Amino acid sequence: MRKKFFGKQFVAMALCVAMTVGTFAGCGSKDNSGDAGRISAGAIKEDNKATSTNEDTSKDNSDTTESSKKTEYPVTITTYGSDGSEIETTYEKAPEKVVAVYQGCIETLLALGLEDKIVATAGLDNEVPDSLKSAFSKTKYLDEFTPSKETITMLEPDMIFSWGSYFQDKTLGDTKDWIDKGVNVYINSNTSKADSARTLENEYNDILNLGIIFDVQDKAEEIVNNMKETIETVTEKTKDITEKPSVMILESYDDTYTNYGSKSLGGDMVTSLGATLANADASEVGKEDIVTANPDIIFVVYMPYTGDDPETLKNEKLAYINDDEALKSVKAIEDGHVYPIMLSEMYAAATRTQDGINTFAKGLYPDLDLGLN
Repeated sequence: MRKKFFGKQFVAMALCVAMTVGTFAGCGSKDNSGDAGRISAGAIKEDNKATSTNEDTSKDNSDTTESSKKTEYPVTITTYGSDGSEIETTYEKAPEKVVAVYQGCIETLLALGLEDKIVATAGLDNEVPDSLKSAFSKTKYLDEFTPSKETITMLEPDMIFSWGSYFQDKTLGDTKDWIDKGVNVYINSNTSKADSARTLENEYNDILNLGIIFDVQDKAEEIVNNMKETIETVTEKTKDITEKPSVMILESYDDTYTNYGSKSLGGDMVTSLGATLANADASEVGKEDIVTANPDIIFVVYMPYTGDDPETLKNEKLAYINDDEALKSVKAIEDGHVYPIMLSEMYAAATRTQDGINTFAKGLYPDLDLGLN
C-alpha cells in the first residue's frame, strides 16, 4: 500500500484550530498544503474511480420526483467567518461554480446530487463511498491538498465550502475577503469555533442549509431524517434498559489518550443514543484515569489516510488498548466491549454522521437487533 507520510500532522493542524478547547491535545503546526509527501492527486482520483459495481445513488429520483419545497431567492443563510463569529450570506440564486475542500464538504454536495455545480474538489483523506464515486469522477480534483488563494481565484468560483480551520491566510484566505469579492462561503458549523460544543444539530443544520442554498431541500431533509430516525429507533428499542452503558471514546497518541467528551460530536452521538460518558469533561486521559473511570464500553478512534491499510491501522489501535497490561482490569476490556470507530464518522462528519450513529449504536447495544446496516 502507498503510505502518506504527513497526513496525521496535517489533520492534527486542522483539528487544532477547529476543535473544542480541551477536546484535542498535542496538535502539530506543520502546514502541509500541497505537500509533496502526500499521495498524489492522480492516485487519489484512481482510487475513487467508479467501477461497474459501484452504485450511483446521488441522483435517485431527481428527474422523476417533483420537489415539495422550493427555495425562494434571494435567500440569506447564517454561517461563520474566519474568526468564528456568525455572518450572514445572501444567495441570489443557486451557486454554479463551487469549490469543495475536505472530505465531508465534498461528500455532502455529491450526496445532494450537485456534482455538476462543483468546479473543483480537494482534500480527500479517504475514498468517497462507492455510491458517490461515479459522481466524484465528474469533478476536477486539484493537485494541492489545500488549494491556495491564488488557485481558488483562478477557478472563479461563486461559493467555497470547507472547514473553518482552512480559511486562514496561508490556505484559503479570510472569509470576509471572499465575500467582499462576491464569492459566498459556507463553513462546516462543527469546525467554526474552538470553544463551542460540537453537536448533531450542527451537522443536521449544515445539510439542511445546503439543501436551501441549492434548492434541493427534499434530498437534504431525507438525509437528515434518516439520521434522526435511526436515533429514534434505537431510543425506542432500548427504552426498557434501566442501566445504560458508560462509555469512553479514546484516541491513542504516544503515552496519552485524547478523550472525546461532552463537547465533542462523538460524545453528543453517544449521549443521544442513551449512554453516559464515563469521563465527560476530560480532554486528555492517562491509563490511571481510564482504570478509575472503568467504562462499560470503549470506542477506539482510528483514521486511515489515503494509502494506509484501514484494517491494519484499526487492529493496531485496538491492540494498543486491549493488550495493555495496565488496562486489563477495565470492564470494557475484560468483557470484550472495545470497538473501533473512524474519526471521520464522529468529527465534522457531515453525511458520514449516519455511519457514526450506526457504529456507536451497534457497539452500545451489541446484543440487540437494532435493524441497522
